[in-house]
Amino acid sequence: MKKYQTLLFDVDDTLLDFAAAEASALKLLFESQSITLTKEMEVHYKKINHGLWKLFEEGHIERDEVVNTRFSLLFKEYGKTVDGALLEKNYRGYLEEGHQLISGALELMSVLQNQFDLYIVTNGVSKTQDKRLRDSCLHPLFKEIFVSEDTGFQKPMKEFFEYVFARITNFSSEQALIIGDSLTSDIKGGQLAGLDTCWFNPKAKPNNTEITPTYEIRNLNELHQILHLDQRDI
Repeated sequence: MKKYQTLLFDVDDTLLDFAAAEASALKLLFESQSITLTKEMEVHYKKINHGLWKLFEEGHIERDEVVNTRFSLLFKEYGKTVDGALLEKNYRGYLEEGHQLISGALELMSVLQNQFDLYIVTNGVSKTQDKRLRDSCLHPLFKEIFVSEDTGFQKPMKEFFEYVFARITNFSSEQALIIGDSLTSDIKGGQLAGLDTCWFNPKAKPNNTEITPTYEIRNLNELHQILHLDQRDI
């Protein structure tokens, strides 16, 4: 029976509802440009954004290129020239206010912190993630917050995890589990680093990759089975 002690949690769409925060921030950003955000525009933005972040995860471009060009690329498609860096700053301000929790996240972390060593491992902008975690009341439940901007590397890069492991006292990969929603970032990264992995997949998305997680869950409370906790403790 595998016994874990160190739990590494992703943030967006694992503990915090990034989709809700993003939708609100995009709406406000478009309103600031006197443009009504349509579903088509939102889908187009996500396509551009996903493509850029994928290139970043693969190490082909820098993070600054992702965040400072995504809006200029988007608005260019609609015949509007904008200052991508300025819009990114405004968007970041709106996004920082979004700290909607995934169902059961706060309650579960409040229980787990008494029995496990909890850490955050997330890609993103440090200031934004810090504010969202604090506003959601999750921040004090974790021993340390590791954000890609601070580490100089990003998931799934092995160097990101090496940075994290070096800063956890008496770290043992055999007793560590990473929990996240992204196969290509969290699960692949965990595997490259020699960790057991748990794919949080609430919408039952098909896995069309060659990446096979150690566990797969639909609800965060399913972790009690993996961690051998009594259901009454959840």
